[in-house]
Amino acid sequence: MDTQQQQSAIKGAKVLMVGAGGIGCELLKTLALSGFEDIHIIDMDTIEVSNLNRQFLFRRSHVGQSKAKVARDAVLRFRPHISIRSYHANVKNPEFDVDFFKQFDVILNGLDNLDARRHVNRLCLAADVPLVESGTTGFLGQVTVHVKGKTECYECQTKPAPKTYPVCTITSTPTKFVHCIVWAKELLFAKLFGDKNQDNDLNVRSNNSASSSKETEDVFERAEDEDIEQYGRKIYDHVFGSNIEAALSNEETWKNRRRPRPIYSKDVLPESLIQQNGGSQNCSVADDDSTVSAMPSLGLKNPQELWGLTQNSLVFIEALKLFFAKRKKEIGHLTFDKDDQLAVEFVTAAANIRAESFGIPLHSLFEAKGIAGNIVHAVATTNAIIAGLIVIEAIKVLKKDADKYRMTYCLEHPSRKMLLMPVEPFEPNPSCYVCSKTPLVLEINTQKSKLRDVVDKIVKAKLGMNLPLIMHGASLLYEVGDDLDDIMVANYNANLEKSLSELPSPVINGSSLTVEDLQQELSCKINVKHREEFDEEKEPEGMVLSGWTQAPATNGESASTSNNENVSDVTESSSGPEIASKKRSFSETQPENHKKEAENIESEDEDLMEIENPMIVSKKKKRVE
Repeated sequence: MDTQQQQSAIKGAKVLMVGAGGIGCELLKTLALSGFEDIHIIDMDTIEVSNLNRQFLFRRSHVGQSKAKVARDAVLRFRPHISIRSYHANVKNPEFDVDFFKQFDVILNGLDNLDARRHVNRLCLAADVPLVESGTTGFLGQVTVHVKGKTECYECQTKPAPKTYPVCTITSTPTKFVHCIVWAKELLFAKLFGDKNQDNDLNVRSNNSASSSKETEDVFERAEDEDIEQYGRKIYDHVFGSNIEAALSNEETWKNRRRPRPIYSKDVLPESLIQQNGGSQNCSVADDDSTVSAMPSLGLKNPQELWGLTQNSLVFIEALKLFFAKRKKEIGHLTFDKDDQLAVEFVTAAANIRAESFGIPLHSLFEAKGIAGNIVHAVATTNAIIAGLIVIEAIKVLKKDADKYRMTYCLEHPSRKMLLMPVEPFEPNPSCYVCSKTPLVLEINTQKSKLRDVVDKIVKAKLGMNLPLIMHGASLLYEVGDDLDDIMVANYNANLEKSLSELPSPVINGSSLTVEDLQQELSCKINVKHREEFDEEKEPEGMVLSGWTQAPATNGESASTSNNENVSDVTESSSGPEIASKKRSFSETQPENHKKEAENIESEDEDLMEIENPMIVSKKKKRVE
């Protein structure tokens, strides 16, 4: 296709972008400057102060506004002749169904979570529309092309459970306890006890983006003669009360989310704590400062005990008092250390109070200590590179130039003097339950496990279905939807509390379930195998799902699994000379340092994707050759 034909294809293309964050801003700009004239954008998020260092279409005056709408308006200022339509909504909303996706020539993803990526992948398969997937984490990034029947789909290879958390989620809209842990450790602890000069904005901003940063600094600055307990209450009221109220003023943010509850110390704690627990005089102190603890003075001994809101509040104040009373010289230089008992107590208490505010289940000190992890910050340059690669692959898709499709990896350190490593995409995995319809196997105690366990732990958590329908033969066991009458809802809810063998159509050893998601137009079979006992440590869920795809084994090595899920080993048979002629390895081997930089990456960038190990890519290329 010559240049004129290529420009004609670009101008006539209708493109859907999902995500208007770090990658999305760069991508929208690049699409507009490349000649695309009909672009649609979906993003449910609003702009946060923390976005401004890399999402260049946004300014401080935009804080609290829709990312999709502001990005659209910004690009139209320098490309006023093109059509850009924005949707401030969740891509999983019912209006974005298969028919909606069918109107586009290509879908371009810049998402921040595995669940949404899987949802878009399934809609693209159902609509038979090509998908260009992407993600970044620090200096690493990748772009992959997924075309139904020609390349593997996004779910053909196992994706590790993400250990990465968007900045805006951490600061504004936490939904998991780990979000609260990261907030307490990386923001609050660092603000109070770490480097005072570091850039750290603890405020959950409202539409009033002009709120003074000086006012925030005054809150965290303790006067020499200020009572430590009063200072602790001031911090408590600011981060758990005032900041939450400020966030609630932005109605747009909470339209489709659960609203948090502001918490103030006067509502939880007695007027004075000194007489109640003896203050910090009775604290546990040893020669090693890392053993200082707030628990003994509060009568808390068991780290596996679940503290309530009052206990967490007491620990929060007591731990803060101890830092100033016993470790004052360290303040300003501290960083979180999981072996620092007082630091762990403070972070656990702060995370639990925040979790209580946002309606998230609380965790014990023991659990909280094991959750915290490192963070890799977002790099704007990586986002720009990945956005350019997305557009390159999108143009190939529009030209139907399948032989030139590439999965491209952006590396932190050069390999063979190159920072970009392109490889040919793989063919569909015959073991993929999403695009190849391979049955799954569920080992479960059919007499003890309830249908609710299957729905929550398997159908929703592992298979990622949003509106599931479960059938056993011709019997409909469970369904969700707005069109159900009260009697049907009551019957399905009753089924949820029954064991599998007690259902109207009993599910026993050898039964076969059909599970569907009508919104995603996805259907799969689950063959049930009864099993009496499970290892509580290795199989804590009391059930094992096998047959969902994982990286195939090579040279007798079993493929690894993620998130401690029990997955049976899956190996691919030789694909024969026909596939071999289509598959060529770009690089047979990769240095060990690339393996380290591409595996087990944790990041706070909202455009993170699980970066596939280039060494594994190379091995898979060898196998099919």
